[in-house]
Amino acid sequence: MNKISIITPDDWHLHLRDESFMTAIVGDSANQFGRAIIMPNLNPPVRDCAQALAYRERIKAALPKQSRFEPMMTLYLTDHTSIADIKTASKSKFIHGAKLYPAGATTNSDAGVTDIGKLYPVFEQMQKSGFMLQVHGEVTSPEVDIFDREKIFIERQLQRIRKDFPELGIVFEHITTREAVEFVRACDASLAATITPHHLLINRNALFQGGIRPHHYCLPVAKRERHRRALLEAACGGEKFFFAGTDSAPHSKSAKESACGCAGIYSAHSAVELYAEAFESSADFTHFETFMSCNGADFYGLPQNTGSITLERTEWTIPDSLPYPESDLIPFKAGQTLHWKLVANG
Repeated sequence: MNKISIITPDDWHLHLRDESFMTAIVGDSANQFGRAIIMPNLNPPVRDCAQALAYRERIKAALPKQSRFEPMMTLYLTDHTSIADIKTASKSKFIHGAKLYPAGATTNSDAGVTDIGKLYPVFEQMQKSGFMLQVHGEVTSPEVDIFDREKIFIERQLQRIRKDFPELGIVFEHITTREAVEFVRACDASLAATITPHHLLINRNALFQGGIRPHHYCLPVAKRERHRRALLEAACGGEKFFFAGTDSAPHSKSAKESACGCAGIYSAHSAVELYAEAFESSADFTHFETFMSCNGADFYGLPQNTGSITLERTEWTIPDSLPYPESDLIPFKAGQTLHWKLVANG
């Protein structure tokens, strides 16, 4: 097989930043995807409907001319999010959920939730309104090993939310473990998960090959090889509650390579090709379109895109760096050769 054509895919988890940082990279996602769920962890975060809609307008203004890319907005949950915030946002056709960041879990999460119990009235309203909950699934307790944070979050928090709000739509984002795969499989139809290209392509060894590799540092961190294989099996197996979400997160080279390098991997430049590379490793593209283009839209209750994209089997090299404010941006797999190239999007 030398050519693949699929329905135009969507990115169900994307960081675009803001202002000049957003302008520098939003075209990458627009070239690859039809729509994307936009993360609200700006500084300050996107907490209410008015802020989300204003952010959407800034994104639309930064897009390349004639782009049909559609940003799908989210709210940032805090200890002080109100029922009124959810009622207002749920009536907007442009806002598609609210993001739960445990406080301190990742970039710009300091304003996140300190006690999930405080949000029970909010979860109740979200369940009533059919408003999606997107979850960064890690505990932040210092005594918990960083490689166990997702597993412990399932045991301590997510099982509790699932039990107490059985009809609340939940997206368990950027899962990284076999335990997460098994949890999603065991749940009912109101819970699904996104999987990133980097968690399909690397395990935790990539952080330490030849020294510390800051451009492979993300949160949740990559896990053991057995977990990567479980994710690949879930993505390639056609199971309807797993779909693409890049968690592409731009940080300048200087920020990544500083004494306290920040978490985040930038994959938007070649996201579809990277997913194709993962499916290529399993030698089975049977469910590539299902994972990339169908499952996410179906779970969110949205129509699938009407256009298509085409990839061709050809070797090409990801750039060593991309232009970005302050210093260059190093994309995932920089300088490495991929075997599939996006050649048409329309």
